[in-house]
Amino acid sequence: MIILGLTGSIGMGKSTAANMLRRLGVPLFDADAVVHRLLAPGGAAVRQVEAAFPEVQNEAGGIDRQRLGQRVFGQPEALRRLEGILHPMVRAAEKGFVARARGRHEPLVVLDIPLLFETGGTGRCDFVLVVSAPPRLQRARVMRRPGMSAGRFAGILHAQLPDPEKRRRADFVVVTALSRRATLRQLGAIVERLRHGRLPRRAERLRGARRMGGRADA
Repeated sequence: MIILGLTGSIGMGKSTAANMLRRLGVPLFDADAVVHRLLAPGGAAVRQVEAAFPEVQNEAGGIDRQRLGQRVFGQPEALRRLEGILHPMVRAAEKGFVARARGRHEPLVVLDIPLLFETGGTGRCDFVLVVSAPPRLQRARVMRRPGMSAGRFAGILHAQLPDPEKRRRADFVVVTALSRRATLRQLGAIVERLRHGRLPRRAERLRGARRMGGRADA
C-alpha cells in the first residue's frame, strides 16, 4: 500500500484537493477533522486542553477554538503544550486509519496533514504531494476568511515552511491557480501513476530515503 502525504501552505487549496481525492476513490485521513472531533463536546482532548488552558471551554462543553487560538498564537511555549496534548491523539487515529486500510488491501491512501513538513511527518509517507498557488492568489483567498487580518496571516506564514521550499521537497506538485477542472486533472494523473506504479525517478529516490530513515526532506 502506498501512503501519499498531502500538504500545502494556508490558502493553497488543500481542502479542495482533499475533496477531489475522495471523489477519485482514494481513502483519506483528515488530521484537521480529527482535531475538530477531539475538541468538540465530549471529545477526548477537551478535559486536558481545559486543564492546560483554563476558560477556553464553551457553553456546549467543547473547546472554543477561536479563544484557544488566541491563547497560543505567537506563543511558542503554549503552542508546544497544546501540540503535546493533541498530536499523540491525532497520531493514534492516523495509525488506526492506516491499519484498517491495509486490512482492506487498499492500493493507495492519503494522509491530509497541514504541517506535514513542519512536524516531521514525511517519514510516515512514501510520497508527498504539495498544493501550490501564486502568492497574490494565496493572499486573496486567505484574506477572505472570517476574522483574518494581515498580521494574523503574516504570523501563520512565519510558522509554516515557505511554499518554494515545500515544492522543492515534494514528489508531486499540484497547481491550484487555474480551475477546479485543471486541479482535478492533475490529481487524477498522480493517482493513476501511483496506483499503477509509474513513478518518477526522483520520487523513487525519495521513497527509498524515507523508508531507510534518511534525510528525504532535507
